[in-house]
Amino acid sequence: MSAELPTQAGIVIIGGGVIGTSIAFHLARAGCNDVVLLEKSQLTEGATWHAAGLVGQFRSQQNLMSLMNSSVRLFDTLAEETGQDPGWRKVGSLRLAQNDERWKELLRSYSSAQAVGFEMNMLNPGEARDLYPLLETADLVGAAFIPTDGHIDPNSLTQAYARGFRNHGGRIFEGVRVTALERDGNRISRVVTDRGGIDIETVVNAAGLWARQVGWMAGVEIPAGVVQHQYLVTEKSERIPDALPALRDPDGGFYAKPEPGALAIGGWEKATPAVNPVEGFPWENERFLFDGDFDRIEEYFEPALRRLPILAELGVRTIVNGPIPISPDGEPIMGPVPGLANFYAACAFTSGIAASGGAGEAMANWILHGDAGLDLWPFDIRRFGALHAGRRFLHERAIESYSKYYAIHWPGEELESARGVRRSPLYETLKQQGAVFGSKFGWERANWFSYGGIPQQDVVGFDRPQQDITVGREHLAAREAAVLIDMSSFTKFEISGSEACAFLQYLALANIDKPVGGATYTQLCNERGGIEADVTIIRRRTDSFWLITGSGFSVRDRDWIETNLQKYLAHHGRGWRQNGEQRHQAANSGVELRDITSSYGVINLAGPLSRKVLAKVCDEDISHAGFPFMSSRDLRIGYAPVLAYRVTYIGELGWELYIPSEYLQYVYELLQQAGEEFGITNIGYRAVDSLRLEKRYLAWGVDITPDYNPIEAGLSFLIDWNKGDFVGAEALARIRQEGIKQKLACLVLDEPLPVFGGEAIFSGSGVVAQSTSGNYGYSIDKSLVLAYLPVAVLDRSDFTIEAFGERCGASLISGAAYDPGRKKILC
Repeated sequence: MSAELPTQAGIVIIGGGVIGTSIAFHLARAGCNDVVLLEKSQLTEGATWHAAGLVGQFRSQQNLMSLMNSSVRLFDTLAEETGQDPGWRKVGSLRLAQNDERWKELLRSYSSAQAVGFEMNMLNPGEARDLYPLLETADLVGAAFIPTDGHIDPNSLTQAYARGFRNHGGRIFEGVRVTALERDGNRISRVVTDRGGIDIETVVNAAGLWARQVGWMAGVEIPAGVVQHQYLVTEKSERIPDALPALRDPDGGFYAKPEPGALAIGGWEKATPAVNPVEGFPWENERFLFDGDFDRIEEYFEPALRRLPILAELGVRTIVNGPIPISPDGEPIMGPVPGLANFYAACAFTSGIAASGGAGEAMANWILHGDAGLDLWPFDIRRFGALHAGRRFLHERAIESYSKYYAIHWPGEELESARGVRRSPLYETLKQQGAVFGSKFGWERANWFSYGGIPQQDVVGFDRPQQDITVGREHLAAREAAVLIDMSSFTKFEISGSEACAFLQYLALANIDKPVGGATYTQLCNERGGIEADVTIIRRRTDSFWLITGSGFSVRDRDWIETNLQKYLAHHGRGWRQNGEQRHQAANSGVELRDITSSYGVINLAGPLSRKVLAKVCDEDISHAGFPFMSSRDLRIGYAPVLAYRVTYIGELGWELYIPSEYLQYVYELLQQAGEEFGITNIGYRAVDSLRLEKRYLAWGVDITPDYNPIEAGLSFLIDWNKGDFVGAEALARIRQEGIKQKLACLVLDEPLPVFGGEAIFSGSGVVAQSTSGNYGYSIDKSLVLAYLPVAVLDRSDFTIEAFGERCGASLISGAAYDPGRKKILC
């Protein structure tokens, strides 16, 4: 430990657990030689020291699995590189299935694993017992074995990171507590500690159990809660073989980690206590354990006893009931914190040991290069907003996410806690008309509608139970008649000012400089040409635009807009300021950004008969000639003022109607009455997903992400190459010149296999791709997927797709599966 605390540093990392030390190690390894790590007690204390140390790599999303894969590759070489043995034991892991539905979940994972070249072996019960002789297998359906998984000693791993950091010149100060973070505008300028202050360029919050309080010091909310997690360690026995794999029995709710001659048995019980004092987790609880809770242990120990009968012969050596950090959705929180230009978060890791190597590398990339190196949206702090950081919301969601850690992850399953928070004015009406709601960024949104004697509640399953008569009915109504969709949860920004147009031209790849009323569908790209956002921009006035994006992207897209606005202003020699919680542009910037989401509800009126419905309630010319596709107009529906925007995300004639919230219920009632003779129907977001796939319309976060560019996604027709410089222009020009290596394509399956995205696609002698989206197309009566296929295989005709252990042929189609000529839109 260095004695003298420096007065300045390039990067200060707060927290000396496994995540903080890994970030420090990776920064120093990358050549950053001015990094200081501050730990208020000693390294590992907090949550790291009492972690079980299991290392499981498999995740359903390719990039998330890449993060875990990076950890294992580092563990393999860390002792040699640092001179410190991290205690890595690559003994593999075994995941059991004791019912058909769990087996299907494993088969789905196996398909995804094949798609990304990850080794995963499917075993019958006898083969599982050969690997783990202590198992009772009579009730098992099968198991999955991952040979490169294992377990690692958390303390030794942390010390290895720390030693590697020091070897590269890094400085660690233990016994130094951060007491304040001083701000200068939208930057942290100084870290204040109980041993003095440090002027800094960048701060990383890796404070684990105390990450929320460190966020408060910076004036921001970080939704990182704390819950209890416990496991027990058995007495030793000669009957416990050496080199057992790590064991997970999710149907029993427990895991078993091999210890020398013993077993550590832990679980994810249904109701763990939250640790939620208003002031945050106590600072003094550095090496803290709660009393053992035998009632909670019993929940998973009894299933463990049936699975591992040897436990009946072993005593309990110790019980570890410790605090662990957790976010509202159970996934880590990573990345630059919105609202601050130099503050990063890396916290809320429930599986921090396994993720540490990859997370440290990604965070180092983010800090040094402004890019994690791969799309980490499911971990990105910007997936949360102020709602999620509220104490009650945070802890209720965290407890539910914890309880579902080993539950079967059904496609489309919704969380049940902290519901009913953000409601459209139509919520009660839609509920009375059969809506079954899901939740998106706190918004209640209709997923589907019950009718007749169908219960008004979700039914989950891997075969889309009853959706043929619910979602399928809604889908066909959109194709044949007229439908109403409440899309009030859309995020809506108003961007105005004398330079609003010039800024948006710089931000977007398409030409947004349209006449007033013109609208543009466009992507916002990064400097690599990757797609950061998928938006619509409507010109309301000469100096005012509306930017429309998805319900869950308000924080992310606002942060992207504001970050690039700063760059734009800096390039033009102007500044930026921040007042309180709201950021405002300097008076001479010429650009103002305002969130108007709550001011306007949105009804999507669509379908081949939608024009007839609209004509009954408004007097304006809404013919195709009078109201062209991709244009907007202020009109009256009955007495209500409405902005009507002619567009479609389902492949039919239609309008998005932006309505002041107080008029929304009135307009809905008028439209429903007017559409009665045309069979107008409510539909939900599950039908929207099926409809948009038939039209090859893309969804950000799955089909398009920062890892994909518009050219390979088939969106190059949107790029305006002649409008001047825009973000990503240079990279996209280079990609256009050099050519693409993969291209987004649509495949229609020969058999109606249930597909959801993530399936392996085969051609020739092996795997060629992984699907990004999948659903059933009720108009074409076939399953279909989207996938990025290597250009070299686009002329083949031998494609097969694997879903839940079954394979079938698939045909590559050009364009959309439904109405490829766009006749139904342009009418």
